Amino acid sequence: MTDFPGFPPGFVFGAATASYQIEGAAREDGRSPSIWDTYSRTPGRTANGDTGDVACDHYHRYPEDVALLRDLGVDSYRFSIAWPRIVPGGGGPVNPKGLDFYSRLVDELLAAGIEPAATLYHWDLPQALEDEGGWRVRATAERFAEYTAVVAEHLGDRVPRWITLNEPWCSAFLGYSVGRHAPGAQEGRGALAAAHHLLVGHGLAVEALRAAGVREVGITLNLDRNLPATGSPADLAAVVRADTQHNLVWTEPILAGRYPATEEETWGELITGADFRRDGDLELISQPLDFLGINYYRPIVVADAPHREADPARRVATDNGYAEVALPDVRHTAMNWPVVPESFTDLLVELKKRYGDALPPVHITENGSAEDDTVSADGAVHDPDRVAYLRDHLTALRAAMDAGVDVRGYYVWSLLDNFEWAFGYDKRFGIVRVDYGTQERTPKDSYRWYRDMIAAHRG
Repeated sequence: MTDFPGFPPGFVFGAATASYQIEGAAREDGRSPSIWDTYSRTPGRTANGDTGDVACDHYHRYPEDVALLRDLGVDSYRFSIAWPRIVPGGGGPVNPKGLDFYSRLVDELLAAGIEPAATLYHWDLPQALEDEGGWRVRATAERFAEYTAVVAEHLGDRVPRWITLNEPWCSAFLGYSVGRHAPGAQEGRGALAAAHHLLVGHGLAVEALRAAGVREVGITLNLDRNLPATGSPADLAAVVRADTQHNLVWTEPILAGRYPATEEETWGELITGADFRRDGDLELISQPLDFLGINYYRPIVVADAPHREADPARRVATDNGYAEVALPDVRHTAMNWPVVPESFTDLLVELKKRYGDALPPVHITENGSAEDDTVSADGAVHDPDRVAYLRDHLTALRAAMDAGVDVRGYYVWSLLDNFEWAFGYDKRFGIVRVDYGTQERTPKDSYRWYRDMIAAHRG
């Protein structure tokens, strides 16, 4: 029992997934292609050419997965809604079969005593909208608000907690600058326009959710703890640029109603005179939230580095004159991410220090580790490294709460092994193993540890 960190009464324990990563049924019941369907079906984009066409077949097996959640004892389940299932064209006619699937899922959760928490956008943009410019153009944000209103009208009476966007950094910069995520673009100003229009879409979605009368509205950001490789002035300046790109581009508009003071230092000519910004955008983006979702996995160590492109006007948005460097002498997960739990504490404490009372209550909406799991001779999956990761990060979370950060909940990533984006099915984050050939689910030791911790918390 002493192995479990303690949390206050009412603290929410949950598990999380995402639509494209688990649902499958990519061509069923009126669902249209998303940018991830297009990207994953393009040769060379994903490991082994893997796609989310079948994934974990959650679309057909959701009652089995809800039963796993019930046995786990979680208070809440965070899932995402696939925009291409609801509005296949991105805008226009609504697909009733898509709405019906999520309605049945929500009812199944409620019958199991589990509170639904819905994410409206976890990266599966309808391909039809990408064909018209994607997040580079403001019209996509407007279509997102329309889609939000449809979903909130049908589910808002039963889903109390809503997340507008998941990790917009990945959508904007991995998708439109690095090119490692869908749609696979490598751009400068286009990526910055995408970042801004994602924020505009968030603001418009907040308005739509408030109009529908839902109980809680928030957004999920993957904030990074950026550390300098050395104490040199050049490396310290590189950290400022890394913080701007990874964190401040989101937190400053959302929590402070302003653009980062360091944005010109970071992006130079790419951001100067940005014509995608309009009067009133900051007021829209900075509407009060009921909570801030934070996804955390590892710290990043950065060093000053030459720009890859000499001409500032031709740089991609992620060419900011720094490079990530390895952190030695710590364990790394199967993603090669360093395990430094105390950085989790530091990130949260520094966020509270920067924004004070403007920081709403926090939910940790993702935290977990990919490990090289194997099935033992006894048929079980023994994953002690994942158990240690979860225990140590929950302990670090408790330390941040003791330091004054108002954290209300924690969602483990992920309930199931799943399609891990460009890594395909090579990386396993789940506390439940999925055999992708048979779709058999096998709870791992980490599942049982988390179940026992939740039970101990309830006394």
